[in-house]
Amino acid sequence: MAGRSPARFLAPLALVVFALALFIVVSNATKDDSGGGSEQTNQPAGATATPKPGNKNSEGTKKKKAPKTYTVKSGDTPSGIAEKVGVPLEELLQLNPDVDPQALAPGTELKLR
Repeated sequence: MAGRSPARFLAPLALVVFALALFIVVSNATKDDSGGGSEQTNQPAGATATPKPGNKNSEGTKKKKAPKTYTVKSGDTPSGIAEKVGVPLEELLQLNPDVDPQALAPGTELKLR
């Protein structure tokens, strides 16, 4: 090994360190984009948000009107529908006892509440 350059051994090590650093930077960037990180606002210190008038629940946030029914589309599954409309799967199945979850047909109307 006499006469070999030390760079020959350090180059692969530098490549691994670079790849690790890149992975860390990219994973932290995706956490911030997906809401996993802390949100920063550009409001001055002491500024507070004032709620706008409208339909509000007890917590002061706007209340959305949930649809009463859902029309099954091609490729829909009971769990996918429950997630899409924000209704627990068990409740969706209880509200629609006459519907076979294994044989959902497109166009079928499901009760949501």
